[in-house]
Amino acid sequence: MDERRSDRLDLVAFMGALCLFFSTIEYLFPKPFPFFRLGLANLPVLLALDLFSPGYVLLLVLLKVVGQGLVSGTLASYVFLFSLSGSFASVLIMLLVHRAGGRWISLVGVSLFGALASNIVQISLSVTFIFGSSAWVIAPPFLGLGVVSGLVVGLFAERFRRRSRWLAQQEEVLHGP
Repeated sequence: MDERRSDRLDLVAFMGALCLFFSTIEYLFPKPFPFFRLGLANLPVLLALDLFSPGYVLLLVLLKVVGQGLVSGTLASYVFLFSLSGSFASVLIMLLVHRAGGRWISLVGVSLFGALASNIVQISLSVTFIFGSSAWVIAPPFLGLGVVSGLVVGLFAERFRRRSRWLAQQEEVLHGP
């Protein structure tokens, strides 16, 4: 295996562990609504958009979702399927917006698009499979909270990206000087 590929896989594993750490920290905060999460575990995913090709970013999201399912005990439940669906919808939109927007869309915008994609998919799944049309009642506050959490997570990610020497060093290791 070439050295850069090994470095990438090591960094994906490290960032996956960070996702689990942030996910665990997030459980300390009370949830204003069922199924609502702040999205702290998406911080490493947002940072990964600059570091990795889409395949590695998708691997990171898979590690994040499976790890969260194992830690929370939801791996064999519909909650895991909601998380998996929302996370992959989110990362696909984030990859698209990040690539298409380039330097014109910051990680704040990318995070907002990802949060909305995740929430829309999860609301659609709850309408389709669990609660029926009554689930649309929670859509406005759920989407509103998604916008706020996407904004906050995006601000943290953008600030870290701009100020972190560690992140700059990782980019140099993976992509060369």
